[in-house]
Amino acid sequence: MSKQYFELAIKPQKHYELFLDLVESLTSDAIEENNGSIIIRSEDNLDNFVDAINKFSEALQTQCDISCEKKDNIDWIKKYQDSIKSVEVGNFYIRPSWEDKKDGKIDIIIDPALAFGSGHHETTSSCIEVIDEFIKNNDTLLDVGTGSGILAIASAKKGAIVDICDTDEICIDSTKSNFELNQEKFNQFWIGSASKATKKYDVVVANIIADILVMISNDLKNCLKDKGILILSGILDKHKDKVLKKFNDLKDIKIIHKNEWVTIVLKNSKES
Repeated sequence: MSKQYFELAIKPQKHYELFLDLVESLTSDAIEENNGSIIIRSEDNLDNFVDAINKFSEALQTQCDISCEKKDNIDWIKKYQDSIKSVEVGNFYIRPSWEDKKDGKIDIIIDPALAFGSGHHETTSSCIEVIDEFIKNNDTLLDVGTGSGILAIASAKKGAIVDICDTDEICIDSTKSNFELNQEKFNQFWIGSASKATKKYDVVVANIIADILVMISNDLKNCLKDKGILILSGILDKHKDKVLKKFNDLKDIKIIHKNEWVTIVLKNSKES
């Protein structure tokens, strides 16, 4: 890729379609139409275009505003990659695939995409801290609203047997891809929510939003084994009490505040 490119902008006062036809006949470079202007960008000098368009506008007796600039070429892919930074959360190191792993840390690779969850948001990092603290080898775990799958992957790397679900099929596909990228496996998946679960789990994780957590509270509790752990996040501080009230039959064992966000860890302490 050249370090610089040329940008030619043409804005005819009349006969726009004729000017567009001319430009399309003169170049195979990409053409942008923007608010009455025709814009050509090329790594080749476009001075010859200026002469041709001036003569064309004279022949049509039409005024045409023309500007030709030399601009710095930006490597947009590299610029995007430079903007995505790795993040360290407890024993985990979460990074995009183009950065190196960190020795002594549990490696998670997540390339930011449509599905939410790359480790930078307060709710995600808080959940990972809780997973790091509470998940034990061979725990059964359900990730409700899996998103990118980052919490499920973190749990799998701690030795959990993981099921995932999400109401959005795109998120399920994203999670599958991210599990492959991390060379981890999940057990089962389904499109839907906790209501479709057919068994009970040692741990249930739901990083969604407060209103949804309240709405599916019974489904989440029904997924828990006796003495099971429920991790709730995506909760704004102002909604914390509303969520706790809906889960007041469980014992709260940890609450993490990060800025305006709250993560709540509950235990199903009912006797069987």
